[in-house]
Amino acid sequence: MTDKGIGMAKILLVEDNEMNRDMLSRRLRRKGFEVLLATDGGDGVALARSGAPDLILMDMSLPTMDGWTAARLLKSEADTRGIPIIALTAHAMQGDRDKAMDAGCDEYETKPVNLARLLSKIETLTRPSMHS
Repeated sequence: MTDKGIGMAKILLVEDNEMNRDMLSRRLRRKGFEVLLATDGGDGVALARSGAPDLILMDMSLPTMDGWTAARLLKSEADTRGIPIIALTAHAMQGDRDKAMDAGCDEYETKPVNLARLLSKIETLTRPSMHS
């Protein structure tokens, strides 16, 4: 079985802010990731179901369906439960991290995104686990 390197991971970026979305997706693609884009929680959930991403970067304050709701929904469905979700939020309040984890997110990153730190979280969450 070939180990697919971090560079091959497919990331779903759910972000309604065009500037943030463009910048982050460009930086991720430069690092070798395949990037799927969604602009709201509903699209994000649909793309997570159809696109089978290895990881989801979920902005929490989204139009239509917010990130908390989308994360909860994805973690409640068998097909998408296993996809790690990193919450992206500008609200660096203490309670927000807990709220993200309660919604089923696996990690948490504040905006503006620190790319090095985010990449290390992505790598940790997409690495094949030793105890699966």
